[in-house]
Amino acid sequence: MPAKKTSSTKKSTRVRKPADEARSRAAAQQAARHSRIRRDHSAEIAEDYVELIAQLTVERGEARTVELAERLGVSHVTVTKTINRLKREGLVTSEPYRSIFLTERGKTLAEDSAARHELVVRFLRKLGVNAGDAETDAEGIEHHLSKATLDAMRAFLGER
Repeated sequence: MPAKKTSSTKKSTRVRKPADEARSRAAAQQAARHSRIRRDHSAEIAEDYVELIAQLTVERGEARTVELAERLGVSHVTVTKTINRLKREGLVTSEPYRSIFLTERGKTLAEDSAARHELVVRFLRKLGVNAGDAETDAEGIEHHLSKATLDAMRAFLGER
């Protein structure tokens, strides 16, 4: 019978240098920032979808994949994948080849998103931004504002 091999568990004796630790900390901070950006982006997409679903439901009584794709400028495959994610998150309900509807949680998110959008538009208009640019710019920044910033906008507008 052959002799058993034993594994050696040699520990690294390398001493970490301060520069290595600084690089490691910087990498961890950068990773945390990118992680937050990805989460924010995911939330931004969810907010855009539920806001549009609510709008289409008011306008047409329902929201369909083809209409979402058309209004968002994306493919129906992208819409289908996103709707499936929103279903898993409890924001929408739908069946294949059927309309898409908001859950109570989805309705709340849509209302909050629409209110935040309108606040940003009012703020930009008060600063003198024309209506078209205010709408476009609000769409770009509305998802990235802290509660403190939104409160400051309300105070500036005299809406506290």
